[in-house]
Amino acid sequence: MELHQVRYFLAVANTLNFTRAAQQCNITQPALTKGVQKLEQELGGPLIHRERQLTQLTDLGKEVLPMLERTVASVEAARRRAQEFQRKEVAQLKLGLAPSISVSLFMDPIAEIAALVPGLHVELRDDQPEKLVDLLLSGDINAAIVGDMQDVPARIDHWPLFEERYVAIVAPGHQFANRSSIGVDDLRQTIVLERVGCDAAPNFQRSFFADHEPLFGHGSEHDLHLQYMAAAGFGILLAPEHMPRLPTLKTIPIEGDPVWREIHLLTVQGRHFSPALDAFVKIARLRDWAIQIGRERASRVSVRPERVSVFPEAMASVSAVPLTDIPDGSLP
Repeated sequence: MELHQVRYFLAVANTLNFTRAAQQCNITQPALTKGVQKLEQELGGPLIHRERQLTQLTDLGKEVLPMLERTVASVEAARRRAQEFQRKEVAQLKLGLAPSISVSLFMDPIAEIAALVPGLHVELRDDQPEKLVDLLLSGDINAAIVGDMQDVPARIDHWPLFEERYVAIVAPGHQFANRSSIGVDDLRQTIVLERVGCDAAPNFQRSFFADHEPLFGHGSEHDLHLQYMAAAGFGILLAPEHMPRLPTLKTIPIEGDPVWREIHLLTVQGRHFSPALDAFVKIARLRDWAIQIGRERASRVSVRPERVSVFPEAMASVSAVPLTDIPDGSLP
């Protein structure tokens, strides 16, 4: 099936007149007729019925018309997108986020990139960290943002960005809802909703339940399911502080902030960075996340300042360097 044959058929379907269709396609009428006949042969039946001066679509013609229209529209869209890309009018940035990581933390960096890279087009994907690694390797996403990971493949570059603590998430009617903080002893005596496959589970076990079996009442690998159970009063949820959550739930700090996790940026080692990805990696790694994390937390409770600081060794070496002066791959 040739695209020009489809165009000839669509022109006839639109005008119901071979002469006007040929003029519309800027070809002779015999050439248009021959093109339509070849399309009919390939599709196995007549598409157009001609009766003296009356031209109508056959039932087969009516059946395939919408599909052929979509085909031509898709081809035109692909051509336009390719032209825009070549003119740098479209700059795609495909980011993968682990389910418990809030995109709100990354909106300021993305806004900075939009100011630097015209035509920025951001696509976000949510998935488990292991799946995000697969998407990175296959090229379906450009970068991923995940929590603590075990056994990162050798082909994946990964950089720590910041730390965030784990907190208790409870329903407004829960017995701990009005507490300023929750102690470890309290956690040992209340029902905890189990996050199946939680990356911080070993830390929970070590910090809270080393010599005490947790009272797991319900469990799921989906954070949203657990949040609805928490909202219904089935227990409390231990989760990262900035995890997207239902607005009806309350966040209560855990005394001493015993459990934290590192947030990492992942890319594929040695792969060419587009301008949008290059800008995102540089901005994310140069950013003083302590300011943003501290600002968002200040309205709730104060925390230990040493835990808010974001990898000061790395920041000290790059904080004074303008973004535009950093060549690819030169960040520490």
